[in-house]
Amino acid sequence: MTASLPDSQGLLILPRVRIQNANAISSPLTHGFPSMTAFLGLMWALARKLDQYALPLAFDSVGVICHDFEEQVTEGGFTRAFRLTRNPVDKSGGTAAIVEEGRIHLEITLIFGVSGGFVELDASARQAIADQVSAELARMRVAGGSVLPAVQPGWRHQPELIRLAEDGDDALREFRRLRRRWLPGFALVCRDDLLQRRLADLAVNTPAATALDALLDLSGFNWRPLRPEGSDEADGQTLRKVEWAHDRTEGWIVPIPVGYGALSEVHPAGSVRNARDGETDFRFVESLYSIGEWVSPHRLESACQLLWYGHSDVSAGLYRCRNDYALTARAASV
Repeated sequence: MTASLPDSQGLLILPRVRIQNANAISSPLTHGFPSMTAFLGLMWALARKLDQYALPLAFDSVGVICHDFEEQVTEGGFTRAFRLTRNPVDKSGGTAAIVEEGRIHLEITLIFGVSGGFVELDASARQAIADQVSAELARMRVAGGSVLPAVQPGWRHQPELIRLAEDGDDALREFRRLRRRWLPGFALVCRDDLLQRRLADLAVNTPAATALDALLDLSGFNWRPLRPEGSDEADGQTLRKVEWAHDRTEGWIVPIPVGYGALSEVHPAGSVRNARDGETDFRFVESLYSIGEWVSPHRLESACQLLWYGHSDVSAGLYRCRNDYALTARAASV
């Protein structure tokens, strides 16, 4: 089943949101920034919160631009450890166990792809909706962290609800204006294509290579020796000087979790003991991984390259966050 980005009619922009103690452990294997599943979950939770106001607004997708971060880890050396809190003593007076928790302070811009009747409203009415959404977000958790008020409120922190232009040139001009406001910062996009390309390269010499091998190979700097041949002018002997080069030429790429894969069949609601929700069907899953890239907003050509959306294929057991950066970038280069 193929997935495509929903056709949004506008963008809801919540700039420079400061978050304290967000979850830095994005999966069992990765850390350093919250998973995109957390931001998609935020989008759906925010939509449910806004149902009580009956706003003419429907959320389709979400994008994140990181302006600043401070992961709570120890300093010095190559080995880092999370700074953990000391919990209060337990009921017997003994020291309570420490649960490994990774925290990170963030300053991010949230961009939501939205649709609905807001397109018929004037600028002042759209601004009122944006302010209401921003006020509701301030009372929520973002990736487990608390939203902090802006230190110096101003135009840089002003939420905005805009209608996307139907004309291509006008839409491009508007997006260029927006991406300048998002600097300095970096947007996280999905690069499934790099993973597939690396797997094909590994299969040339190692036919048994798997997607996990390609992921691990992409996740590090692989330094390999090069031996260019030359000649010694003194005695004419061939010299073989070793030079070292790495293969990280694709950009600032990182391994990221992109959703969940099924480990079991779908169990009827209420049939699994101690499930969090007894009214929803249940399924055991594990994390899915891919490659992401941090891209400066000035390199984005449209909002389609920035936004992430959910895609579920129950028959295949896939519940994924998807982003069309690689597809749109390839189409633009053709």
